[in-house]
Amino acid sequence: MRLTGLSTLAQGARAWPFEQARNLLARTVRRRLEPEAGKDALSLIAAGRAEEAVKAHPALKASPVVLETGYGASGLPHIGTFQENARTTMVRTAFRALTEDAIPTTLICFSDDMDGLRKAPPGLPDQEGLKADLHKPLTAVRDPFGEHESFGAHNNARMRRFLDQFGFDYEFRSSTEMYRSGAFDAQLRLALERFDEIQAVMLPTLGPERRATYSPFLPISPKTGRVLQVPTLERDVKAGTIVFEDEDGTRTEVPVTGGHVKMQWKPDWAMRWAALAVDYEMSGKDLIDSVKVSSRICRILGGEPPEGFNYELFLDENGEKISKSRGNGLTMEDWLRYGAPESLAYYVFQSPKSAKKLYFDVIPKASDEYLQQLDAYREQDAAKRLDNPVWSVHGGAPPEHGSPVSFSLLLNLVSAANASDAAILWGFIERYIPGATPETQPLLDRLTTYAIHYFEDFVRPSKRFRAASEQERAALQDLAARLRRLGPGCADAETIQNEVYAAGKAAGFEPLRAWFQAIYEVLLGQPQGPRFGSFVAIFGVERTLDLIDRALAGKLA
Repeated sequence: MRLTGLSTLAQGARAWPFEQARNLLARTVRRRLEPEAGKDALSLIAAGRAEEAVKAHPALKASPVVLETGYGASGLPHIGTFQENARTTMVRTAFRALTEDAIPTTLICFSDDMDGLRKAPPGLPDQEGLKADLHKPLTAVRDPFGEHESFGAHNNARMRRFLDQFGFDYEFRSSTEMYRSGAFDAQLRLALERFDEIQAVMLPTLGPERRATYSPFLPISPKTGRVLQVPTLERDVKAGTIVFEDEDGTRTEVPVTGGHVKMQWKPDWAMRWAALAVDYEMSGKDLIDSVKVSSRICRILGGEPPEGFNYELFLDENGEKISKSRGNGLTMEDWLRYGAPESLAYYVFQSPKSAKKLYFDVIPKASDEYLQQLDAYREQDAAKRLDNPVWSVHGGAPPEHGSPVSFSLLLNLVSAANASDAAILWGFIERYIPGATPETQPLLDRLTTYAIHYFEDFVRPSKRFRAASEQERAALQDLAARLRRLGPGCADAETIQNEVYAAGKAAGFEPLRAWFQAIYEVLLGQPQGPRFGSFVAIFGVERTLDLIDRALAGKLA
């Protein structure tokens, strides 16, 4: 899908992907055009004449603008992998809108699969085999699952399936293939030539012990196949080789090209930026200093560091940094059991430069906020739509229909109906929304399953019903009388909500929210819930009356 007719609006969009896209456009123009030509191109694009700008300045589309994400192939893709690719794709989409798709773009997902295996990941089969292959490149480590030619190839395949599952548009690049194919040879030779300049950047960042043996080149032993952290003893710039001491003590000479060495990770990152002409890459706040160091090395290697920004890291429910090794955060599997991928994309869109907690309690809130934004989008003008998160979540084409029932309402419906499968919920939904089916409401259909899972795992174990106070008992009896007067067939949520308000006011609740809290605690066994009128409308007046009767009789606890 082409994103056209949006350039002028994109100039003024305030959402962070558009801010990043404007920075990326400025870089693209600066890198490809002379100053006066650049001013003309930017003026034309700002006026919504991007096609004209590209025709007048064909250098703008001589090659794609390159956005990059990275993948550590020693483990499986995870929620951090999703957020980095999702956010980068959001910037790419904003750039496409800003430039009317007149300037081509590409997203490279780069796998660091030539890194040495540092330890055998626990929980995997063939631990002995993995331990025997320690320090070999991941693409030389045997696959413990026996499915691919190497452990790196196995994880790369999982990564590609992961990206494909969520519909990302990308080009996959393997570090091993890039080194071995010669794609990095020019930069590797230049790095050898400018060895001392790179060392001058790196050594001050290291401790005394590491500084004494550090080399930007990590040779791969011809004898053991391991990636070695050893000093470079000699360099032959003309021949393009280095000499090092192999594991058996012999002095060994290897070319820096053709996959015989790989670079340490900060020089490697810089070399990759230069070799692939990367224009944009974001990274976590913990890598701010690394970005600065790699940027300096990138310039030494003749490149220009990419645009990008440092996002804040996710925190667990205790406010501590999430760590894969500690397992103190949500996994992708966790989120997708309880919430739609769209709700996760919405969550990672929000405030990327602010630290956010990522644990189970955020899923219902993120789900409902996503649905609210989807509803708001349909009523907004074109300019406001670009700043609505769902525009970025859905690549500029949000679905026409959301869900007529909120996630929080579904959770309470599951609770009150004691629903164990989606078919039970659909029995209520079809009565509340005539003509609704899982086929006509696909998002709602998915939400019903998520709600059942979430209720069973988190809500049911924590439900605590309490007895009503005298004031609450009188108010609930009044509410029951009011509902009976409405009749069992009433499904007007607003009318029902008005009666709920009236019962609370008549009982003297001040503030009125104390009345609603009482309803949730006495009838649903939890401190908060959905708009109660909507709940009654979908659950049914008769069933709600039965719920009140059982609560007042002490039969819900």
